[in-house]
Amino acid sequence: MILDLIWFVLVAVLVAGYAVLDGFDLGVGFLHLLVPRSEEERRLSLASVAPVWDGNEVWLLTAGGALFAAFPPVYATVFSGFYLAMMLVLLGLIVRAVSIAARNQGARPAWRRFFDRSFAAGSTLVALLLGVAVGNLMRGLPLDARGEYAGTFWDLLNPFSLFIGATMLAMFAMQGACWLAMKTQGDLGKRAITAALFAWAAFVALYLDATLWSPSDAPWLFLRARQSFAPWIPVPPMLVCVVSLPILLRRGRLRLAFLCSSITIACVVAILAIAACPIFVLCTNDVRRSLTAFTAASSARTLMTMLIIVLGAMPFVLGYTVFIYRVWRGKVRAEPEEY
Repeated sequence: MILDLIWFVLVAVLVAGYAVLDGFDLGVGFLHLLVPRSEEERRLSLASVAPVWDGNEVWLLTAGGALFAAFPPVYATVFSGFYLAMMLVLLGLIVRAVSIAARNQGARPAWRRFFDRSFAAGSTLVALLLGVAVGNLMRGLPLDARGEYAGTFWDLLNPFSLFIGATMLAMFAMQGACWLAMKTQGDLGKRAITAALFAWAAFVALYLDATLWSPSDAPWLFLRARQSFAPWIPVPPMLVCVVSLPILLRRGRLRLAFLCSSITIACVVAILAIAACPIFVLCTNDVRRSLTAFTAASSARTLMTMLIIVLGAMPFVLGYTVFIYRVWRGKVRAEPEEY
């Protein structure tokens, strides 16, 4: 039972790491046609994420791999139920990657405009669909006796989940604008600060509305929050960061602003994970079919073996991540032959 909970926490940590790290480059992509205005500024926008975006997406792959190995029924249900949505996410990720690599391979302005739009569209699609997936997990899913998703793709596009998708898009836009403000200067940096303030306001408004909406569409999460103090633990640091963020942006404390945005995202993931624990997928038509960390876990030997491997590998992964970000720290410059 302890191993089951440990792996539940590890999956949540990996998801939070992905949301924080890939969140800013998805946000930069969403803002790519809104904040940069010239060819040079768009190259700066791409240059700010180009050295790190592919490493950020490794966190998503790792979270999926951990889910597959530690909780196979959860992986099977979620990925089969969200199959078309996941294919669209994969398409968005591919489009983003191709756009970054191919944008500078043609000299014609139309070529670059096409890949600029593709980069923005792919980033927006990924952020929105990931939020829709979170919204559906918050609501719960209808499962049949075999634990398979019993709805349709269009059932996933319900108003609540779409609203959660818009909330996540605003959250990633806030993260991306803070990153862009921290990595650029001049007019682009000033517009990035303005965009961060607008995205912050949009995120706060949408998050509050989603919180008020959740008791009707995700009552089980609020019931668990009323029964336990644990889901409220991340709320105070989240409130401090949310209140501090616009103040830091206006004062030019851009690294601290980005840190506050990152902590906010991590707290959002933590609130949901703690409230849901140990449930991964709530079955709406029969709660006894719900997939939990206890009913869907692999064998104790498998979990222990993987835990040893993870504990041995994690210092290298974290060390490499810190090293990369230190190498590429500071303001970016777009060379003529790049992006």
